[in-house]
Amino acid sequence: MDADEVRAKLTGAGAPGILSVDPFPGVAARVRFSPDSAAPLFPIVRDALGFPHLSTVGGIDWVERYEVFYLLWSDTAKTYLLLSADLDAKAPHIETASSTWPSANWHEREAWELVGIGFDHHPDLRHLLMPDGYDFHPLQRAFKLHEPEELEVKVRHV
Repeated sequence: MDADEVRAKLTGAGAPGILSVDPFPGVAARVRFSPDSAAPLFPIVRDALGFPHLSTVGGIDWVERYEVFYLLWSDTAKTYLLLSADLDAKAPHIETASSTWPSANWHEREAWELVGIGFDHHPDLRHLLMPDGYDFHPLQRAFKLHEPEELEVKVRHV
């Protein structure tokens, strides 16, 4: 499967919000899409393109914008597909992929916690690695290391 075949399948399935389908090293293609079209696009990619396995969800803070990306695997095509969307730097959020790919759950929690990307309608968006009450996103470019006395972390005792 290559970028032309991916483009043809997405067009044939009526996939909304596709901005570009380009060749990308190591994967079938890189599909850039509008974040508003995430909810209807994800099931089309899973079912019509045949990518039932989500391997990774990640986020990048590019300062002027955020990017969220999804790496998917197809058993039949024996290849990966990369989906990516640019998000507004002031309020980076996108619809959750966990209703289409349940494995997105923890990946989205990690991207929210470390980069600050919100996932709308996520079933359990809470801290995964950082302590409860930690209000910072360490992988944001604006993150600065704090002195211990500057931090007020609310600790939950079990």
